[in-house]
Parts: sequence; C-alpha cells; structure tokens
Amino acid sequence: MSKQSLPVVDLQAVACCAPLAVRPMDAEQAMVVAPMFKALGDPVRLRLMSMIASVPEMCVCDLTPAFDLSGPTISHHLKVLREAGLVDSERRGTWVWYRVKPEAFRQLGALLDLPATTAPADA
Repeated sequence: MSKQSLPVVDLQAVACCAPLAVRPMDAEQAMVVAPMFKALGDPVRLRLMSMIASVPEMCVCDLTPAFDLSGPTISHHLKVLREAGLVDSERRGTWVWYRVKPEAFRQLGALLDLPATTAPADA
C-alpha cells in the first residue's frame, strides 16, 4: 500500500451521530469521532487548520514558514489532520496543496449543536 492511500476517518459514520445534547453516542460512534477532536486538540494542528480553512486551498510551502518547526514536523501534523478526515491533499509537482473537507466540519458542528433553550429565570 502506498503512502498516498492511507486510511482516513469514515465521515459517513459521523453523519449517523445525533447531537450530543439529544442522546449519548455509543462506543463505536465515539471511536470514529474522537480522532477528529484529538487532531484539533493540538495547538499547531489547530493553527494549521485555521490557516487552511481561511482560503480555498493552501500550499505546504506557505504553511511551513508560519511556524518555528521543521518541515517534517509540519508534514506530520498535516498527515494527522488528513488521516482524521479533516483535510484533503493533492500533490502538484514538488508541493502538496491542502484544502478543508467541509463535510467533516458540518458533521462535527451538527454533533456539537445545542438546541436553543429558554434561559432559567433568576431565583
């Protein structure tokens, strides 16, 4: 198996999850969603995600200079984001371009959606 075909999170499995405020998720659903949150739980990856999400796509050559980290370390963080199903990548010549997978964020947003409720009255 080539490195280009690494397994990623199945986003269809996330779609089946009701918002956390509706009902508790089962163990299988949690196993699917946890890598996404874990990937976003690192400050470097969160910054990378923010940079990538702010434009239609971004070259790794534009991401690396924004950090005081080596190229291989940035590549590792991007690999984690890709394997978590949060970004797609495409090699163009010597550079890799990244773009957000909007369906992943829509599904995470739906999972975290809280119904609007009336604020409790002061006692």
